[in-house]
Amino acid sequence: MKIQLRYFASLREALGTGETIEAIEGSTVGQLRDTLIARGAPHAQALARGRAVRTALDQVLCNESVVLHDGAELAFFPPVTGG
Repeated sequence: MKIQLRYFASLREALGTGETIEAIEGSTVGQLRDTLIARGAPHAQALARGRAVRTALDQVLCNESVVLHDGAELAFFPPVTGG
């Protein structure tokens, strides 16, 4: 299934504006984050487990246990973002 990723604030500076990724059916937000971390730098640094990163699925804040669906938009951003 295809997931549209969006990155904001400092994550955008490190990773760009976003990308489309193929995910396994039934994957959670946390599993997808781990997949991105496994790509290595710069994803590993920007999305590292020790860093505070918030997520929103289809423009609604969510936690990492939420299951993704085909065509979803998943956003990653730091806890505080500026205008």
